[in-house]
Formats: sequence, C-alpha cells, structure tokens
Amino acid sequence: MTVVPPATDDDVPATPSSPPPAGPGGAPAPDTTPTDAEPAVRASDGAATDTRARTATEAQDPADEAVDLDEHAAGSSAPVVATGEASIDDAPADALPTRERLLVRLLGEATLTIDATRRSRVLGWVLPLAVMLFGGILRFLHLGTPHQLVFDETYYVKDAYSLLRNGYEANWDDNSNPAFESGDGSGLRTDAEYVVHPLVGKWLIALGMHLGGGMDSSVAWRLSAAVFGTLAVLMTARIGRRLFASTVWGTVAGLFVAVDGQAIVMSRVSLLDGFLMFFCLAAFGFLLLDRDQARRRLAERVAPWIDEGRDLAGGPGLGMRWWRLAAAVMLGLACGTKWSGLYFVAVFGLMTVAWDMAARKIVGVRSWVGAAVVKDGLVAFVVMVGGTFLVYLATWTTWFTHPGAWGRQWAAENPGQGVQWLPESLRSLWKYHKDMWAFHTGLDTPHSYAAHPLGWIVQWRPTSMYYPTEISGLTGQQAQDACGSTACSQPIVALGNPLLWWAAAAAILVAVVWLLRYRDWRAFAVLSGILAGWVPWFQYPHRTIFTFYSVAFVPWIALTLAYVLSLIVGPPDTDPRGRRRAIVAVGAVVVLIVAAGLWFYPVWAGWIIPYDQWHARMWLQSWV
Repeated sequence: MTVVPPATDDDVPATPSSPPPAGPGGAPAPDTTPTDAEPAVRASDGAATDTRARTATEAQDPADEAVDLDEHAAGSSAPVVATGEASIDDAPADALPTRERLLVRLLGEATLTIDATRRSRVLGWVLPLAVMLFGGILRFLHLGTPHQLVFDETYYVKDAYSLLRNGYEANWDDNSNPAFESGDGSGLRTDAEYVVHPLVGKWLIALGMHLGGGMDSSVAWRLSAAVFGTLAVLMTARIGRRLFASTVWGTVAGLFVAVDGQAIVMSRVSLLDGFLMFFCLAAFGFLLLDRDQARRRLAERVAPWIDEGRDLAGGPGLGMRWWRLAAAVMLGLACGTKWSGLYFVAVFGLMTVAWDMAARKIVGVRSWVGAAVVKDGLVAFVVMVGGTFLVYLATWTTWFTHPGAWGRQWAAENPGQGVQWLPESLRSLWKYHKDMWAFHTGLDTPHSYAAHPLGWIVQWRPTSMYYPTEISGLTGQQAQDACGSTACSQPIVALGNPLLWWAAAAAILVAVVWLLRYRDWRAFAVLSGILAGWVPWFQYPHRTIFTFYSVAFVPWIALTLAYVLSLIVGPPDTDPRGRRRAIVAVGAVVVLIVAAGLWFYPVWAGWIIPYDQWHARMWLQSWV
C-alpha cells in the first residue's frame, strides 16, 4: 500500500471531513486543528490519507466561481478527475498514484483542473482580455490631452528625449517647456543633468516617443505608460486566475485595476511609478508560476521515494528554477526604474522561500526547515538577489558608455577618493549612488500635496497634477463655449477609485485575520505587494512623498479585495440560498466600484468639465 505523508495546515489549510463551521457569507471556515504532528501516515492509514488530501483541497479553494463556468471539469489528460465524473471523492484510497495524491495536496484540485476543458482555457483568456480592452479604452481615450507637460513630465519626458538625442540626461534652457511642447528641442544642452532615478523608466518613455511620433506628439510622450498600464490589467486578471484557481475572481481583480484612478492616471501621465508597478507585478506572476512548477517537480521526485519507503530526511533538490530567474530579471528592471523596487525584492524573496518550506513540510520531509534553507533558500538568494543586482547594473549600460553622463568621470577626477578597490567606472557609479541616496532620504521640500503614507490606503490626500488657470479662469461666453457653464475646470487628480480603496482597506484587515487564523497562503500573497509597496514608506515621514506612489501596489489592492469577496461568496457546495444572496451583494459591490470609476473618469483624464461637476467629485475637503 502506498504511504503518503499527511497534508499540513501551514500552506493548504486542512479541514476535517465533517462540514466545517460557516465563515463569511456561508463560506466554510478552515479548521485550526493541527494536522502536521506526524511526518508520514502509516500504510494502514491510507483511507484517512485520501480523505485528508481531499479536504485539504476543498479548503484551498474558497474562491470558486460565482457563475457556472464549469472550470473544474477535467479532461482525459487531467491528473485529478473533476467533480461530476469519477472524482477523488469517489476513488478508493489507493486509486491514485502517489504523485497525483501529492499534487492534489500541494496545489489543490481546483488548480490542477482549471485548464482541464477547452471552454475553461478559452474563458481563461477571453475574460481577462475583455477587461484589458476596457481598461485600454480608459487609458488611450484622448491620451494626448492635454498637450502640455503634466506635473513631473517636465523632468521625465524631457529626460527621455535627452536620452534619445545625447544618450544621457542633459540640462535644458530655462523655461523650455513651451518650446518643447511645440516640437522645438533646441533648448536641450550637452552639459549633464543631475538626476536621482535610474534609467529604465525614462528609456521606456523614450521608446514610446520614438515609435509614437516624436517629441511633438503628446500621445508619444505617454504611449509607453499607457501600454504598460493596459498590460497590467491583463496581468492582474491572469495572476488572479492562477492565485485563486478561478477565472471569475481573476477577472474581477483585473476589472478593479481597469477602473482604478491611480492606475488610470499613471497610465495617462508619463511618470516612472507605473513602470515600477508593472515590473513588480510581472515578478509576482513569475513567482506564482515558479511555485506551481516547483511543487510539480517536488511531487515528481518525492513520489518514488515514498513508494520505495525511503527516508525523506531533506527531500530532493528541485533543479534550476527558470521562473524564479525571470522574476529576478523583472525585479532588476523594477529597481532600475525606481529604488523602491528593492522592497519588493526583499518581500518576494522571503515569500518564495516560505512557499518552498511549506511544500517540503506537506510532502513529509523531516528536516523541512533546514532543507528549504539549504536546498531552496541559498539558491533563491543567489538567483533573486544576484540576478536582480546584475540586471540592475546592466540598466546603467548607457551611463557607462557615455563619458558625458553625470558623475561618469568622478573617479578619474578624484583618484584618491571613493572605494579604491573598484574599477574607475564602478567607483564613479558608487559615488553617484551615494549622492542619490542622500537626496532621497533628505528630501523635505514643502509641497501642498505631500501626503503621509498612513492616508494612502484611503486616498486621503490625492495629488492634483493639473488644473490650468487658462481653463478655470474662463468666464462668460468663453466658459459657455468650453464647458457649457459659467465656470470650467480641467483637472487631472491622481485619486484612486474611492469605493475600491475604501473597500480594500477593510479587506486588508480581513485578509490579515485570515492569514493569522487559517494560514491561507493566498492571504499573504495578496498582501505581499501592499507590504512591499506601502509599509516601507512609514520610515520616511519627514520626506516629501505623495499618494500617487501607491500605484505601485494597486494590483495587490485589487487582488486583496477580490480575495475577500471570494470568501464572502464561498465555494459552490455551501448553502445555495446563502450563496445566492452573497453573490448578489458582492455583485452590487463590483457594479458600484465600476460605476464610481466611470463617474470619476473625467477628473482622471483631464476633461474640460463645468466647475460644479468637478466640485461634485471632490467628496472630501482633503481632495481639493
């Protein structure tokens, strides 16, 4: 008889075979009874093993579909047979090979069968692509409005043009914006400009300018930001689908990003933060792929050991983890956009190793902590940290190759200073980085829209990026012609969708409770980006910082809210009446969030609207 180690409650919460107590909206609350007291189940316990593997799967997927998409119907090639046909529930204890048993407990039946039918695979792309198209319309509609440099576009767009012309950021003549906006780049000089952010985001803006029509096109200025922001909607939906093993809940998460104001504004204004968000989100998605692949490998390699009765002291190695390396590349590009990407490196690195620890514990490895540290953690450190560093260093290539770039000749001009054992080029780069660090940590210039990070989560003090007096000063017939009223406004306010953010603020608390009480790995996954993108800013309360920095963790705001809504709806086998009521309530929340996104869109997109319409959207005095 096959011996299979028991499921544990640290990664896929195990539940008893009897119906668990109801959670929110009728969803079953995971049982907290420890299930990892023994490293393996005796041969005589095979039937119990099957039951525990099955119930662990059920607890793993409280976020099942709210509509009948039949995503869990298994095809002939599926390792786990779906409910409705010959399922694990109906199989004898020894019906499934050890590998398949382990896969169910490591990944869950819903994950293993989500792509089992052609219909589920098609819907898995059609619905995310649909919300991406919707989000793309909101991002590209009149993208060139206004044909003026908005907020910090005065730095980043002109820096991007300088990169195209000089290969490095150079200074501009004073008051050069009007000429630049009219297509005149003669104000660009050759003396290097002191800039305090790395190059990746500016090179991407430059790429959009090159492909989109040049410096005289305001659409071209913002083309890359809009493309990356639109792709982030698709990525969120697909990541949510994998995370929740549900196309519906992944699509809901993508829809939330599609209608969020921070995400929309930062896709329509060419700053760096939208690119930072994109690369961090891509890294997160790659780590989810790595988690699934690593667990499949672990099941494949551990199964023969179990069948042969071998001791699972440390378990097998898992080989080269290419998705983890891809995540490191994305994180290197994130850090090459803004240094705040470093916080995502730290959080994601710890998270992926924790996933490995949990997986080894689940399959019955006795020394699961030590094995995960030695066989997974050390390699993860080299790949994640080393890979990120090498990619980050590579993003400075054009700085290395252009002697006129800022600080490039510092080491040659100061031969006795700096880190002497470094080559001249790296010594100059190190000095440049020290100066950049001093700037970032010491920036305290007063700004009327500076915002403490505590308020970001409820969008207490959004950033007004554009409000031209040429429009707000119109009167009489001119105002009537411009907006059909006696007074007009043309705002661009980096304000998150308030209903989304307020609901998500409450959802964060629920997710934290769910994580601490039930140890659901998805709870930490959805919180990870918030932890990396928001919490570190509390150490800089003295610094001039802005609410629009929160765009870096918008996808995790959407994922967290979608996760908690899925808990409210619960799995399909809960009380039908209660679940229907939960679906109606959750559907109403989604509709209200989408409606709020459409209501606030004019103040995100720079529309010329009556002053009263602008004022009607400023719900809080702190938004003005």
